[in-house]
Amino acid sequence: MVSGCSDATIRRWLRGWADAGVAQQLHALVLAAFDLMVGLRLADVAVDGCISRAVAGGERAGPSPVDWGNGGRKCSVAADGRRVPLGIVAAGANRRDALLLGPALDAADAQFGGCWPGRVTVHLDAGYDWAPTRDLLAGRGWRGRIARRGRPAPIQTGWRWVVEASHAWMNDFGRLRRYTDRRVSIIGFCHDLAAAFVAVRHLVSCACTHYRWDGRTATCRL
Repeated sequence: MVSGCSDATIRRWLRGWADAGVAQQLHALVLAAFDLMVGLRLADVAVDGCISRAVAGGERAGPSPVDWGNGGRKCSVAADGRRVPLGIVAAGANRRDALLLGPALDAADAQFGGCWPGRVTVHLDAGYDWAPTRDLLAGRGWRGRIARRGRPAPIQTGWRWVVEASHAWMNDFGRLRRYTDRRVSIIGFCHDLAAAFVAVRHLVSCACTHYRWDGRTATCRL
């Protein structure tokens, strides 16, 4: 007797879970648990995009400016000061980072209810250094710390490194390094599921230094 199921069955279930928003709900629950147990650091938020190959093309794919024009997809992430992914949005690889700032922040609002503190500083690289970015942040009443174009700005000098860490953790999942899915609903499912895994691992790491319980692991890494 052979156990398991066919590829078609797996994809049918995956489409059903994606259409039902299962991963998005899981991501929201993990963020709520993280905020309750440890506390999200929302006073400092970093946003940046990361380009990956989209070998099958599909929705929200475009010519990659860093891969000889081959198909690629950009994942823009808004992360809090603890490197927890809050909001994620996908677009073609040729889309400007600055144009994805608003959608990424809106996605973060949707994931944890938009309960921001009174003062928020958004840390951005030089790709966001233009007037619409400042207008968007001013409309939210937030402060932007943006690297200037043409001026050296090492990533270690500010909080921009936290979103790079979030991208690195999420790209540990091979499905995000090299997209083979064409449907945007499946892509969003994979993004939210990876973000939930990253947040859970980081929650365990932080909780080991905040709490004690029977059977606690000797190491805070998971």
